[in-house]
Amino acid sequence: MAKGLDVGTMNLVSGRQDEGDTVFVQQRNSFVEIEYSDMAEQMLSRSDVLHIRKDDTVYVVGDDALNFANIFKQETRRPMQRGILSSDEKSAIPMIKLIIEQVVGEPDYPGETIHFSTPADPIDSDLSTLYHQKTCESFLADMGYNPEPINEGMAVIYSELADNNFTGLGISFGAGMTNVCLAYYAVPVMTFSIARGGDWIDEQAAQATGKPVDKVTSIKEDDFELDFRTDVGGVEGALAIYYENLLDYVIQHIAREVDDEDVEEGLDVPVVVTGGTASPSGFEKLFEDHLKDANLPFSISDVRSADETLYSVARGSLVAARSEEDRDAPKKSAPVSSSKSGSKSGSKSKGKSKSSDAGSDKKEEEAAATED
Repeated sequence: MAKGLDVGTMNLVSGRQDEGDTVFVQQRNSFVEIEYSDMAEQMLSRSDVLHIRKDDTVYVVGDDALNFANIFKQETRRPMQRGILSSDEKSAIPMIKLIIEQVVGEPDYPGETIHFSTPADPIDSDLSTLYHQKTCESFLADMGYNPEPINEGMAVIYSELADNNFTGLGISFGAGMTNVCLAYYAVPVMTFSIARGGDWIDEQAAQATGKPVDKVTSIKEDDFELDFRTDVGGVEGALAIYYENLLDYVIQHIAREVDDEDVEEGLDVPVVVTGGTASPSGFEKLFEDHLKDANLPFSISDVRSADETLYSVARGSLVAARSEEDRDAPKKSAPVSSSKSGSKSGSKSKGKSKSSDAGSDKKEEEAAATED
């Protein structure tokens, strides 16, 4: 067994294999602070709301945090900002540690392999991702895992481009960053990130319309479509405007970085887009339209969207983890617990769970063959 983990600014998602199906556990990467009382804590516990208490404060964590924030007209607080751990949030470390523990659960045996996503250093910012990567690695090691970082863009390649020999351009539109990877037969040719994503869209739309950021986020996540038939003066219209601006910004940087790399001319590759920010209906078509005007040294065979944009990076991380574990299998000791008990351990994680086969076995087998 092995696990994959998408450490995203907006959501944390884990993936594991369970009798042929891939099981995902998702939790929103946010929290809100409320005043402690005995009655409030009893109600939270009885309602199975994920929370922790510290002195006279209770922190509601995960998916329930957004609901509480909207009810009490507060802004949620986030352990991560712009794709990495937030240096401005004093509670970032304990909060993300709690969410990671809930999402991945205990290892099925000591030293179980887990690959976790990490962004590349952004090319439009002086942010460094090293501290974030090493901190997450430490959390997982302390839990008993054998953690390995995987570039977020490369995880998209593993997840979505098995049918193209892991060759193509993978783009993960996350909340804090946009990660880009161009790979050729599973070998990364170009990887980088851009310090803009869904959060930037929400913040700009909120500023333009005078709405709270959490309110804008809720509207975006509630059946928002990029159809450009909405009132320009409303929140949906503002979201559409800043979506287009983000796509142009990303494509400009892709063209610029490709020019700096030794990329074979005449290469014909597919492009796959994924991530929570790529979820709205119409995103794939909008990106394809904007990409047609880009001056790239290679041709685009097609533009596709991941079937499950929220789970794609976790799936790719799992593919990589299983590939490594299969390769090193003779060197590993036998599990200390049965697969059945491991499945029970995973089911205790609080968060939204989802099972999917989605051809993951085939993808993992092809990835293992590629690594060999």
